[in-house]
Amino acid sequence: MDAAASSPLGWLCTGVTTLFGVPLAQRSPLGKAKVLLCSLLPALLCVATLGAGGGLGVFVAVCLVCSVCLGHRDLLPVADRAVLITGSDTGIGHALAKYLDSLGFVVFAGVLNKDGPGAEELRRSCSQRLSVLQLDITNTAQVKEAYLTVSEKVQNAGLWGVVNNAGILGFPADGELLPMSTYRLCMEVNFFGAVEVSKTFLPLLRKSQGRLVNMSSMAGGIPLPRYAAYGASKAALSMFSGVMRQELSKWGIKVMAIHPSGFRTGWCLTFWPQTHLLSCDVAPAGIEGTSEQWDKQEKELMENLPADTRQAYGEEYLLGLRNYLLHLPSHCAPDLSPVLASVLHALLARRPQGLYTPGKGAYVPLCIFCCFPLWFYDFFISKVLSAGSAPRELRASGDEGKNI
Repeated sequence: MDAAASSPLGWLCTGVTTLFGVPLAQRSPLGKAKVLLCSLLPALLCVATLGAGGGLGVFVAVCLVCSVCLGHRDLLPVADRAVLITGSDTGIGHALAKYLDSLGFVVFAGVLNKDGPGAEELRRSCSQRLSVLQLDITNTAQVKEAYLTVSEKVQNAGLWGVVNNAGILGFPADGELLPMSTYRLCMEVNFFGAVEVSKTFLPLLRKSQGRLVNMSSMAGGIPLPRYAAYGASKAALSMFSGVMRQELSKWGIKVMAIHPSGFRTGWCLTFWPQTHLLSCDVAPAGIEGTSEQWDKQEKELMENLPADTRQAYGEEYLLGLRNYLLHLPSHCAPDLSPVLASVLHALLARRPQGLYTPGKGAYVPLCIFCCFPLWFYDFFISKVLSAGSAPRELRASGDEGKNI
């Protein structure tokens, strides 16, 4: 067994096993146990009994069968279930509102601007079941008003689902460069807004023993350069989702988090280069949804930099941040159907997963982060997310990449 397990094929068997086991586990409450039981132990058994080559083939086949059998694809009927979606002006929220409406859901589409083009498009193209709600999730009065409107319409049936989709990215830049206003805004929208909506609508979810679905991000599960503010806010949302999943289970309410891969939803994009794409959330039009607002954020970033920090990074590096942003769309998938399918499964599956990672390669960086030493993950990220020139002082001193 020692010889087989230490051979290259033996290690390959274990590695492939882990890659299949991690997405199967989906980081649910039993996720870590499932990874161990569904990957490492069977891998070693296959290698011990069949040798490295045979063990690899057999175990991959077993993992595929397990993925199908444990997929929990049995869905509940739609049956006029009511769902609230925040951030429905554009992107994922807009597409999701249309998609759920087409399936027969009673949709409450929360928008930042009820008179904007996104809201008008929903009224024009969707059925009479869909209601557009003025809902800035950072505005307590609007959240309460939305609750009263929804409560009056659903009455004793309750609300089946809340999808906290609204979110903002903020200008992607090194954490040292970001102004505190960006950190506060990301937390206010991505975390505090979602928490307030969840807490406000939980009495209606309790009536139906329904679902709470939070649109988080891969950047909230693994550290990514240039996303300190965004990633921290999404990490808070992911942790909130996990705790609420445990606490609300006694009421029959199921809580899920969605960590999408890279999808094109307008200006708000986070990417994984080439074929491996990371998460992005829709930025509600009017907060972060236009090029003019990106210009405003960039200007604020530049104006708030201390002189010594500006000198250390240099103008070339700072200007490269805009190029980084402008190239993001080309790395993101335009087809949102994997995300929509994950949300639908979270809403209707009898046994939904605790975490969904829709999109190509979404689980790969998570697997590396969970299963490898941190230095290896940091090295991996530094190579994959290498971006343009180094700061001026590092180029001048020749220290670029020395600590990677």
